[in-house]
Amino acid sequence: MVLVAGLLTWALWPDGRPDPRARVYTEATACLLTPAGGTADKQAAPVWAGMQQASLDTRGKVQFLEVDGPQTGDNAATYLGTLIGSKCDVVLTVGRAANAALDASAASHPNVHFVLVGSGKAQANVSIIGDSDPTKVTERVRSVVTDVLSVTKD
Repeated sequence: MVLVAGLLTWALWPDGRPDPRARVYTEATACLLTPAGGTADKQAAPVWAGMQQASLDTRGKVQFLEVDGPQTGDNAATYLGTLIGSKCDVVLTVGRAANAALDASAASHPNVHFVLVGSGKAQANVSIIGDSDPTKVTERVRSVVTDVLSVTKD
């Protein structure tokens, strides 16, 4: 029994090498506000793909929050406020409700960099990606998010 315990201890003892799948992230974060379908939503999926590619390029973190309940700008504003309060370096929105919340809130948060995917009003702190082709959306999001995450909090 002692021999078996000794062999198990030896076999399972950590070898001091880092986990090959471990990834060290920077402090930079990009956040996405999606419709209720989350990243599986057909409008949100290419945005999320671009954000994930930017994360691989920069080691910045990416996260998303979906608007639950009524898909209205007023309801989405609460969720947008959560992302703004999370100190995201860039906040992206996609979908009618999330974009309406951004249109109404961006001017109140001049120090936050926003990216609106779809149609919305131009504002000083809002970049708009108006492409409808999912491949182009993914590439534009990747480019914008990579630019922001590359210069923040290395």
